[in-house]
Amino acid sequence: MSIKEQASRLRYNFIPDHLIGEILTKRWTDSAIPFIALVVTVVGFGTAIPGFFKPESLSDSTRQLGEFIIVVIGLTIVMLGGGIDLSVGSIFALSCFAAVGSFFALEQPVWVAFAAAMITGLVFGAINGFLVGYMRMRAFLTTLVTFIIGRAIFDILVIDYGTQIQSSMMSSDLWDFIGDGTIGGFSVAVLTAIVIVILSHVMLTRSRVGWHIQAVGGSRRSAFNSGIEVKRTVCMTYIISGLCSGLAGFLIGCRLSGAGPGTGAGLEIMALTASVVGGNSLGGGRGSIVKGVMGAIIVLVMTNGLIRLGYGTGMNQMVLGILLAVAVVLDIRWLKNRDKVLNEVYVAPIYHRMGDTLSAEPGSGTAYELNNKIAQTEYIGLGELEGPEDVILDENDHLYCGTRHGEIVRFFAPDYRRSEIFAHTGGFPLGLAFDRDGNLLSCVGAMGLYLISKDRNVVKLSAETQRSWTSIVDDARLRDPNDCDVAPDGRIFFTDSTTRYDAHEWAIDSIESRPTGRLLCYDPKTGKTTTLLDRYRYANGVCIAHDGQSLFMAESWACRVHRYWFDGPKAGQVECVIRDMPGYPDNINRASDGTYWMAWLGMRTPSFDLALRHPGMRKRMTRRLPADDWLFPNINTGGVVKFDESGKIIETMGDLSGVSHPMVTSMREHKGWLYVGGILNNRVGRYRIPGADPNWTGPGSYWGRKP
Repeated sequence: MSIKEQASRLRYNFIPDHLIGEILTKRWTDSAIPFIALVVTVVGFGTAIPGFFKPESLSDSTRQLGEFIIVVIGLTIVMLGGGIDLSVGSIFALSCFAAVGSFFALEQPVWVAFAAAMITGLVFGAINGFLVGYMRMRAFLTTLVTFIIGRAIFDILVIDYGTQIQSSMMSSDLWDFIGDGTIGGFSVAVLTAIVIVILSHVMLTRSRVGWHIQAVGGSRRSAFNSGIEVKRTVCMTYIISGLCSGLAGFLIGCRLSGAGPGTGAGLEIMALTASVVGGNSLGGGRGSIVKGVMGAIIVLVMTNGLIRLGYGTGMNQMVLGILLAVAVVLDIRWLKNRDKVLNEVYVAPIYHRMGDTLSAEPGSGTAYELNNKIAQTEYIGLGELEGPEDVILDENDHLYCGTRHGEIVRFFAPDYRRSEIFAHTGGFPLGLAFDRDGNLLSCVGAMGLYLISKDRNVVKLSAETQRSWTSIVDDARLRDPNDCDVAPDGRIFFTDSTTRYDAHEWAIDSIESRPTGRLLCYDPKTGKTTTLLDRYRYANGVCIAHDGQSLFMAESWACRVHRYWFDGPKAGQVECVIRDMPGYPDNINRASDGTYWMAWLGMRTPSFDLALRHPGMRKRMTRRLPADDWLFPNINTGGVVKFDESGKIIETMGDLSGVSHPMVTSMREHKGWLYVGGILNNRVGRYRIPGADPNWTGPGSYWGRKP
């Protein structure tokens, strides 16, 4: 290895560039910036203002915060539904006046004052909802009009009845408790806000109503086409916002026992700023209640802090304006460029030097020398199939294979001319296996491990494993479950080829060449999935050995085959039995003579082997060139390899014509025939194996049943 290659290896293998892309894909990164801003704001003002964290100081601030959070929650729900509500300030003020007017001027009990405030919020929210939702008027102009009208009504009422309210002698212990009392050290406003936060969060994340709101905010046309009542959903968001403003207005009425010209003034700007600064998108469909709460704390701490530092209203308004402008710019630019940024940083190749290999060229005289044997196959399902990645036969000689349309097709013996859709999986069925009871198991790409019973019920067995807490990468979810096989005791061993890419992105994983593949085990007795082995370059085919105590696993991009013992005296040990092959191994299955069949999905090329030693070049390639111009492994020429327990190559077969099976991802021996599948093929091949046992079957080999 040259000095340049050593430097490249150190640079790309030990500096975790891929973590940047991993972090940016996480949903919590949208909350990271507002959370950091929250911490900086609280710490900054807490340090600059003496006594900022004293109980008496926090008592009044938290009461304001509780009221403000409730208003922000209502506005956040409207924004998640794709709207905007500029009338929250006037609804807040009118609800406050309705409460104090009912209690002090009309001398009604507290519950009547509460009802008056809530009805005020409900009426204005319903007006906004009807005009925006059902009349399809623009939310900005509509709520601006209701804001102006509501504010005008409030100013008139304050002038006409303000003196009467202030001179009233009406009092109530309940009224005073709501305004100034505490429960467990927390004010009523704060406790109310906590309840509203929990309820609204549950509604948005765990209920059909919340899902509809976010779907409408994401795309109204798509939501409508999905059968969602868009008009009703939009109307409901404004009603919720009005009720939240009404509740907050009641709470401030109890706290101040009055309403003046400044009540709710500028509240709409503060609430909008809080919601956007917290990370909620103005475009709708993206955000959360927690983000709104963080934004509310940031804005209220900042505005109150500036006042306590001696800055006037003008400075407050300017700071809010700057905050809102910055948040809007970040939101729009990030939303527009997120995919572009991820495309720039996510693919992070590493240095990998492939070992020297023997030639597979015809006439080379090596054990890997390809021939044209599988070009002579019979065709099954020609033109009827698309992507039969794996094939398998049951004890009745019927043939099963998956398609890229999510179906498992069954061809009926003996001529395999009749077929039917055996099951719909909802994903791309890859590796297949039968258990002892005749249930069909399948690794479904990007979905997990599934069982299809004899009566065709599709059951999910596993979609995740335990997470590696030492890794930032969330490797609990199965990204690319690939092949599976069943041990004598019923345990299901299967591979998850990569933790960074989904099944359809397997070629990108080859460019990156990062070892993230793993071997997993699902135990039907406990229903749990555990990780047995990891750090493999695209873990692929898996086959239980004839001894029933070990298995063979293909490592595609490293061109190796490993043997892992899960039972017996060598349990837990792993050994590389074949290394540095000229082809990329895929599925592995048993042969009738005690050996094993292995598919080659493609062949190594000097150009790609060289590219693996230059990660910088591969990184620039993925950033600067369209995907059609990228350098990928050669998957246009494959083959079938036969090897024994020790890894010795016994036979190699290919299709040099490139007509029948240029790419091979699987093969199964059954009663003297070899059935060949390929993920890019439109057929299943059937090849007569000279000298093979005409009575041998896979189910018989595994479970001892005779054909």
